[in-house]
Amino acid sequence: MGAQCGWLFPWVPVFLGCGIGLYFQIRWEPPVLMLWLAFLPAALIFFHARAGEVAGPLLAALGLICAGFGLAGMRAHAVAGPVIDFRYYGAIEGRVVDIDRSASDATRLTLDNVVLERMDPNDVPRHVRVSLHGDLQPLKPLPGMTVILTGHLGPPGGAVEPGGFDFRRHAWFQQIGAVGYTRTPVLMLEPPPRGFASGLTVTRARMALSAHVQSVLEGETGAFAAAIMTGDRAGMGADTLQDLRDTNLAHLLAISGLHMGLLAGFVFGTLRLALLLVPRVRHHWPVKKIAATGALVAAAAYLGLSGGNVATERAFIMVAAALTALLLDRRALSLRSVAIAALVVLILQPEALLGPGFQMSFAATTALVAVFERLSAARAGRKWPGWLGPVLSVFVSSAVAGAATAPVGMAHFNQASVYGLLANLVSVPVMGVVVVPLGVVAGLLMPLGLDWIALHVMALGLDWILWVARAVSDWPGSVRPVVAPPPVVLPTIAAGGLVLCLWRGRARLAGLIPVAVAVALWSQTQRPDVLIADNGSLVGIMTPQGRGLSRDQGAGFIADNWLENDGRGGTQDDAARRWPGTHRNRFAQADSTVGQVIHVQGKRAARLLTRCVSDQIVVASVDIAIDGTCRVFDPVTLGATGSVALWSTPGGLRVETASERSGRRLWLGAEPARPGLAILRFRSGQ
Repeated sequence: MGAQCGWLFPWVPVFLGCGIGLYFQIRWEPPVLMLWLAFLPAALIFFHARAGEVAGPLLAALGLICAGFGLAGMRAHAVAGPVIDFRYYGAIEGRVVDIDRSASDATRLTLDNVVLERMDPNDVPRHVRVSLHGDLQPLKPLPGMTVILTGHLGPPGGAVEPGGFDFRRHAWFQQIGAVGYTRTPVLMLEPPPRGFASGLTVTRARMALSAHVQSVLEGETGAFAAAIMTGDRAGMGADTLQDLRDTNLAHLLAISGLHMGLLAGFVFGTLRLALLLVPRVRHHWPVKKIAATGALVAAAAYLGLSGGNVATERAFIMVAAALTALLLDRRALSLRSVAIAALVVLILQPEALLGPGFQMSFAATTALVAVFERLSAARAGRKWPGWLGPVLSVFVSSAVAGAATAPVGMAHFNQASVYGLLANLVSVPVMGVVVVPLGVVAGLLMPLGLDWIALHVMALGLDWILWVARAVSDWPGSVRPVVAPPPVVLPTIAAGGLVLCLWRGRARLAGLIPVAVAVALWSQTQRPDVLIADNGSLVGIMTPQGRGLSRDQGAGFIADNWLENDGRGGTQDDAARRWPGTHRNRFAQADSTVGQVIHVQGKRAARLLTRCVSDQIVVASVDIAIDGTCRVFDPVTLGATGSVALWSTPGGLRVETASERSGRRLWLGAEPARPGLAILRFRSGQ
């Protein structure tokens, strides 16, 4: 442990994150008193120095874990708000606070100050999210505008399968208590207030800048430029976004370390050069520190305009730490600055730990800093050709960042980009040399009305990146689907990677062991034999050719997630052709390894099924009255269980439900189903 002295600070956010992860992993909600008491062991952090060289760090680690546990729990209670538990249809009034696009590529509004008819204001959610469907939308919503519409709302959906992504937890921390859609026009009740009255001044400025950029540059190029300059991706087409994801270039859309670092570096270098050109300033003023201050101000402005997501916050904190180090004549880039950024994000938003944005951002940054620190030490005293440094930097940074983020991306998005490294090698330099510098110049020329000059030159770089994304994504085998790993895999890989990056000495190679174990576990992943949607709208049966679905349309979001998690991909229509039985009049029937599965959709189909036998499994999208001893999953049962996975095992049928995996948590609201056979409704012939 003595060899690690002086290098332990980067482990602080790691153990804090362990405590946060522990809070989200347990299946019961700790009492508030327990959360407060969790902060008592955190005091061990302040006394670790007296405990000795070995016991001290261990006590500090224990204190950090307890602090993370309490911090996450307090945050969950702090964001608590009403969540509707029924299907609502009627008038929806609210103020627009955010505009984005849904997975189906529809414009989506997030509203606050919500008013719902015939509802007590105390029961109305703080925020609702509504997708705008239909072709006729005469109004273009703007942030701060108060609108009214007629739409459908319901509670945020549960996990599409047991152990899957928990949408209710995600919505809870965004304080979204209802989601839905409308097919009617959105009407304006009040325009956005002027000045600072609405509290959305920065948001309105972002959207105004985005609209201006897209008016100068049309099509996907303008939408790409707006995304890079303001973080507004609403104008990006679904096909373009998919091409960028398939080629591992989607990170160029997220305002993260690359963008923030390039912007701060460009402003710093430009200011420093301009000041050095003035002899009196060069000899009498602290030019380097003035340039660092200017770059810090520019980075802060970029953070405000970008919308401030986790990746942008992390990037700004790191840039701020590096520039502050320059002001204090300290080392600018180190693992300490990464740790400081992680600490700030985790303290402010503990739930960010679970998101792919946080995981990919810090995985890439930690790996890059660790690798370049060791490369700098290795090449000390060696003379390399001047041109070789930048070339190696681009190659190494792309390879290291790609390797560090690949497991996270594959686990969350179920795909691997085969040619992602090549696409990044020919795109990232263009982003650094052309796109970001010209974006800064455009911002400076905007008050003069001359920004179009820089924007049109910037468009050349953007068009190149978009062309690379389209071309590479069309190559055969450019994307390989990846099966969703067991829950233990990603934390195990992270543990091994952290040892490799943060530990000092040859013992860090021990980090390869958990990585190898995780890869072995991932390769042995077994998917459920049968999956049942939480509303009874879809059933999926695993076949030798892949999962077969009981419907060729409808429940598309659930279908896409199942197919992606299986590591097979494909469309819902293709999967419906693999259904190992018959489809007829909203009545699907097939044999599976867990017995005969019958799926009925709608009241008319449900009336056709009156009897069943013990080896049958009946899934219905409506309440069903049936005689027999089969297992029945209808809305009443599924309301308690959530989505269901069935497995055929040597010991018999194994049933796993989303409510069992999630447990009783704040964001679930209802009492969890009891484990075992009590979650099932067995119908008898009496």
